[in-house]
Amino acid sequence: MEKEPGITKKVDEFLEIFRKGEEFTKEILRENEKLRFRIAQLEGAVQKPAEEESVRMYEDRIRKLEEEINAVMERYHKVEEENKDFASKYVEVEEINNALANLYVASYQLHSTLDFDEVLRIIIEIVINLIGAEVFAILLIDEKTNDIVPVSAEGIPLEMVPKARFGEGIIGSVAKEGESYFAADISSGGDVAKGEPIVCIPLKIKEHVIGAIAIFSLLTQKEGFTNVDYELFNLLAGHAATAIFSARLYTQSERKLTTIQSFLELLKEKPKR
Repeated sequence: MEKEPGITKKVDEFLEIFRKGEEFTKEILRENEKLRFRIAQLEGAVQKPAEEESVRMYEDRIRKLEEEINAVMERYHKVEEENKDFASKYVEVEEINNALANLYVASYQLHSTLDFDEVLRIIIEIVINLIGAEVFAILLIDEKTNDIVPVSAEGIPLEMVPKARFGEGIIGSVAKEGESYFAADISSGGDVAKGEPIVCIPLKIKEHVIGAIAIFSLLTQKEGFTNVDYELFNLLAGHAATAIFSARLYTQSERKLTTIQSFLELLKEKPKR
C-alpha cells in the first residue's frame, strides 16, 4: 500500500524540522563552548592584573618595612656609638675625679706639716704615685747665688743632679719664664748629667718662681701624659710651691726664734764676779 502524498510530505517536513533542531542545538553548544572559553579568557585577564596589583602592593609593603628596619638599625648604631662615647667620657671623668681626689688628699698632706724635709718627702710620693715619674729631682732657687740647687731626688743620688743657672738651659729657662717644659720625645728619657729633663715644672706662687721639678724618666707602665696629667702638673706646682715656701719660712723663723731665745738667755745670766 502506497503512502499518501500528504503524509509523506508531513514526515519529510517533520524530519527536516528535526534535523534543523539538531543542527541548531549543535550550533548552540558550539556557541556555548566559545562563550565559556571567552569567559575563561576574560576571567584570566581580570585575575592577572589583580595578581600584579597584589604583588606591587606586597613589594611596596616590603620596601617600606625594609626602610623602617634600616632606619631602626641606623638609630641603633647611633645610640650604640653614643653609649660608647658616654662610657668613654664616664671613664675619663672617673679618672679625673680619682686624680682630683688623690690630689686633694696629697694637698692636705702637703699643708698639714711645716717640716721642710717632710714636705719634700710628700712631694716625692705625689710625683711617683700621681704622675708616674721614676727619676726626678726637686730644685730650689738660691736667691743669693741665683743658682737652682737640687734639694731632693728620686731614682738617683742627689749629688748626681747638677746645679742650674737661672735663665740657662732647660731648668734655668723654666725658672726664669715660669712656663712648663715638655720634650717632644719622652720615651728615651732625659739626660741627668746635662740637666736635660723630659719634663720640667716651675714651682711658683702666683708669678714668683721658687724652683722646679725636673723629671728625667717615667715608670715603665707610664707611656705618656694625658690631659689629667697636665692639670695635675699645674695644681701640683702651685700646692708644692706654697708648701715648700711655707716650710722654709717656718724653718727660718724657728731658727731665728731659737737664736733670739738663746741670746735672751745669755742676757738673763748674771755676770760672774
